[in-house]
Amino acid sequence: TEVTTVGEEANREDRLGFGQRCYSLGSSSPWLYRTAGIFPEHCTEEKKMALYFGVAPQASKSQRSGCHGRAASEARPGGATAAASDGYDSDPHLSPQVVRGPTMLVTAYLAFVGLLASCLGLELSRCRAKPPGRACSNPSFLRFQLDFYQVYFLALAADWLQAPYLYKLYQHYYFLEGQIAILYVCGLAATVLFGLVASSLVDRLGRKNSCVLFSLTYSLCCLTKLSQDYFVLLVGRALGGLSTALLFSAFEAWYIHEHVERHDFPAEWIPATFARAAFWNHVLAVVAGVAAEAVASWIGLGPVAPFVAAIPLLALAGALALRNWEENYDRQRAFSRTCAGGLRCLLSDRRVLLLGTIQALFESVIFIFVFLWTPVLDPHGAPLGIVFSSFMAASLLGSSLYRIATSKRYHLQPMHLLSLAVLMVVFSLFMLTFSTSPGQENPVESFIAFLLIELACGLYFPSMSFLRRKVIPETEQAGVLNWFRVPLHLLACLGLLVLHDSDRKTGTRNMFSICSAVMVMALLAVVGLFTVVRHDAELRVPSPTEEPYAPEL
Repeated sequence: TEVTTVGEEANREDRLGFGQRCYSLGSSSPWLYRTAGIFPEHCTEEKKMALYFGVAPQASKSQRSGCHGRAASEARPGGATAAASDGYDSDPHLSPQVVRGPTMLVTAYLAFVGLLASCLGLELSRCRAKPPGRACSNPSFLRFQLDFYQVYFLALAADWLQAPYLYKLYQHYYFLEGQIAILYVCGLAATVLFGLVASSLVDRLGRKNSCVLFSLTYSLCCLTKLSQDYFVLLVGRALGGLSTALLFSAFEAWYIHEHVERHDFPAEWIPATFARAAFWNHVLAVVAGVAAEAVASWIGLGPVAPFVAAIPLLALAGALALRNWEENYDRQRAFSRTCAGGLRCLLSDRRVLLLGTIQALFESVIFIFVFLWTPVLDPHGAPLGIVFSSFMAASLLGSSLYRIATSKRYHLQPMHLLSLAVLMVVFSLFMLTFSTSPGQENPVESFIAFLLIELACGLYFPSMSFLRRKVIPETEQAGVLNWFRVPLHLLACLGLLVLHDSDRKTGTRNMFSICSAVMVMALLAVVGLFTVVRHDAELRVPSPTEEPYAPEL
C-alpha cells in the first residue's frame, strides 16, 4: 500500500511527538510508519517498535538495511536527512553514503588548538607591548566595571552556550529541514520587530528592570526547548528575539548612563570598557562552545543540555542586577521621529546608504551561514561544540589581526580591511558551492571555508563599527540602524524560505551559490564606498596616541 500525498502540515503532532519519518519511494509518496501503520516487509516486531518510536534498532547494518529497503532512503524534498544523524542507513542507490569517521573529529580539534594558540600568542604580545592607561588604574572605575561585567558576561555566556546545538536540537526532535527553517525565520522576525522598539521599551521600563526582564524571558525561551511541540518552540523563538533585542540595548544603555550621570567618569573611558567587553565576548564564546560540547555529551540530556545549563547563568545574572545595580531611566524618544530622522540621514548621505547596503548584504549571508553550518558538518561526525569554538577562535583571531593591521607599524585603514573581509567571504562561498556538491561532499573543505568566513567576520565587524561611527551622526545612529536592520533580516528570512522550498539534495549548494552572488553585490557596494571616501581624512583610523575605540560586540 502506498500513501499518495501527505502535506507538510498533516499529522504534525505525531511527527513532533514521536519522530515520525517520511521516506521516499522514488516518487512523492512517503512511508508513514506511525500514522498509517505501514512498515517495510519482513520487519520483526522489535524493528517495528523502533521505527514507531523513532529509535534506531540494535541490529547489524545488513539487518537494518534489509528491514528498511527503499523506505530508508532520504527525507522528502526540503526535509532533514535522518540516516546521517540517527543511525538509519540509506539505500546507496538513492542517496550518497555518508561515512562517519575520525577525519572531521581530528580536524576540528586540531583547528581549535591551532587557532586558540594563535590568538593567545597575539594577545599576550599585545598586552606586553601596551602600558596600562589611566582608566585601568583607577580603583573606583575598576569596581564599577566589575559590577557591570559580572552581570553582562553571565548574560553573554548564557547566550553563547545555546548557539552550537540549536539546529541539532530541532533535528533531534525529528523536524524536517523546512520546519527548522521556519523556526529560524520566526526568530529573525522577532529580533527585527522587537529591535525596532527595544530602545523605547528600555526607556519606559528602566534599564535595570529591562536587564532583569531579559533574564526572565531568555530563561523561558530555554525552557521551551524541553518541549517537542512545534507551537511551543515557535513561542520560544519569539521570546528569544525579544531577549536578543534587550541584551544588545538595555545593558549598554544602563552602563553609559551610570558611567556619565551617576559616577561622573570621563566619557572618554567608555570605549575602553566596551573594547574589553568585545574581547572577553569572544573568549566567552570560545569557552561556551567547549562547555556545550561537554554538557551535551556527559549530562545525558542530549542536545537540550546546553539550554538547561544556560538557565542558572541567566538566573544569576538577573539576581546580581537586582542586588548590585541602581535603576535609571531616560527621556522617552518618539519612535516615529527616530525613524524619520534616520531615513533622512540615510537618503541624504551616499556614504550612509552604501554602508547600509554593505551591512544588509553581508550580515544576511552570515545569518544564513549560521543556519547551514550544522547540517553541512554534523552528518560527518563533527563535534558541534568544538566546531563552534573553532569558529569563535577564528573570529577572535580576525579581531586581533584587525588591531595589528591598523596599528602604527602597518597603518592599514578600516576600508581596506572591510574590502578584504568581503573578498574572503566571496572566496569561501565559492569553495562551499563545490564542497557541498551532492555526491561529492568534502566536509573538511567546507569546514575550512567556514573558518575563513569567521575570520572575515573578525575583520568586518570592527571595520564596519568604525566607519559607522564616523559617517553616521550620533543623534541619528539609532534611527539609521533601525533602517539597516530591516533589509538585513528580510534578506536572511527570504534566503531561509527559499531553502525551505528547495530539494534537500541540491538546496544547500544552491543556497551557497545565491549567497555568493549576494556577496559579489556587497563587494560592488564596497568598491562604490571606497570610491566615495578614498580622500576623506575623517575615515582614517585614529593615531595610536588617541583613545581606543570600542569594536562592535
